[in-house]
Amino acid sequence: MAVTSMANSSIRDFQKFNTLRGPFASGGFITEFLAIAGGGGGGYNGAGSGGAGGYRSNVAGEDSGGGASAEALLSLAAGVYSIIVGAGGAGLSSSGRGDTGSDSTFTTITSLGGGGGGEYSNSTGKDGGSGGGAGSSGTGGAGTAGQGFDGGGDNGGGGGAGEAGSGDGGDGGDGVASSITGTSIFRAGGGAANATAGQGGGGEGNGGDGGANTGGGGGAYTGGAGNSGNGGSGVVIFTLPVTVAATFSGGVTQTSAVVGANRVYTVTATSTTDETVTIS
Repeated sequence: MAVTSMANSSIRDFQKFNTLRGPFASGGFITEFLAIAGGGGGGYNGAGSGGAGGYRSNVAGEDSGGGASAEALLSLAAGVYSIIVGAGGAGLSSSGRGDTGSDSTFTTITSLGGGGGGEYSNSTGKDGGSGGGAGSSGTGGAGTAGQGFDGGGDNGGGGGAGEAGSGDGGDGGDGVASSITGTSIFRAGGGAANATAGQGGGGEGNGGDGGANTGGGGGAYTGGAGNSGNGGSGVVIFTLPVTVAATFSGGVTQTSAVVGANRVYTVTATSTTDETVTIS
C-alpha cells in the first residue's frame, strides 16, 4: 500500500534537517566563487606591462572576466577538492619579456595566469588570462575568453579582466568588481605602461608591482632599460552555508567571515600544488 500521509513530527524533523544543512542542489551545497590567477610581470627595456590573471566568477548579478556573464551555479557535494592560488609572474630586470603568472584552481575551475609584457627586442606580449602589453612597435598578447582581455600594442598596458590595455604607453585595462566578501572590490587590473594603475595593476616601472591577491599585472618601464614590476598574486574566494564545515590542508593560508547566511572563505596562498579543502 502506498504511504499517503506522514506524522507532523516526522515532517518537522525533515524540515529541520534541511534547514540545518543549508542550501542544497543537485546533490551538493550551492557555492559561489571567485578564482583569480597570478598577474603577469612587465617586460624590460622599452617594454609592455603584464596582463591581469584570469578572472572567473559565478557570483549572481556580477560579471566574469573578458566581458562574460557570471558562470553557472556550482553545487559541491561533501568531499575533498583541489585549491591552488597562483603566484604573480616576475618583472624583468634584464633583457626579456615578463614572466607569465601562475594559474589558480578551485575544484574544476582553473583561471590562467596573466601574460608577461613584451620588451624592445621581443616585442609581442605574452598570451594569458589577460594578455601582456607589447614592447616597442609590437602586438599585445591575447586574453582568454571568459577570463580577460588583450594587452595593448606599442609599449602597451596589460589587459585587464574588465577591458583591454591601452596602446602607445597607455594604461592597463580595468579590473572587475565583486562584492562576494560583502564589500565591492575591483581586482585583476592590467599593469600600466605610463601611469599609476589602479584596480590591482602596477604603475610604471621600478617597483610598480601588481597588488597582492588581486591578480594585477606588473607595470613596465617604457623609457629605456629599467626594472619592471612583478605581477600580483591571485586569490580564491568561495562561499558555503554557515552550517557546512570546510577544513584545509596544512599549506593553505586563508581567512573566513560570515556574510548573511554564508561563510566566505578567502584563500590567499597555497604552499604546494597539492593543497585541498574538505567540505563536510
